[in-house]
Amino acid sequence: MTRTEKDKMLAGELYTANDAEIQADQAAARAWMARFNGAIDMPLADRYQLMKERFAAVGPDAMVRPPFHCDYGYNISLGAGVFMNYGCTILDVVAVEIGDMTQIATGVQILTADHPRDPAVRATGLELGRPVRIGRNVWIGAGAIILPGVTIGDDALIGAGSIVTRDVAAGATAVGNPARVRS
Repeated sequence: MTRTEKDKMLAGELYTANDAEIQADQAAARAWMARFNGAIDMPLADRYQLMKERFAAVGPDAMVRPPFHCDYGYNISLGAGVFMNYGCTILDVVAVEIGDMTQIATGVQILTADHPRDPAVRATGLELGRPVRIGRNVWIGAGAIILPGVTIGDDALIGAGSIVTRDVAAGATAVGNPARVRS
């Protein structure tokens, strides 16, 4: 059986992003974002239902404040009580898992979309994704950027404006560009 470009994308393999099925999924996500971001004055319960329409999983009392942007939405899983403030972006080419009670400040970017390091392969236009996992009770400060393939352990703290390029252990505090663990 021939695998589709979407199958390859979801598996974290090289894929062609301009594939018709993938483009249709992005169009559906844009239409959903227009509804969600236009619902800023809607009751929380109604916005919660909108999140459940699009995301892979939404735990009880999870809240995302519009505006919010994503590639697909269907690769995003939010645990119970997750809070994401205004202006966050998640490029969810593959899975993004955010654990219970994690708080994400305004303007945070969580990125799974990646590109080949080899310039010849990159020139073909192929892309790939690497999943991001954020544990329970994590605090991510304003404007932080979480790069593809990063795992952040439970109870960690990511400083405002930090660029997280590698895994952060449970309970650690990471700050700076690139983010480094403080002792």
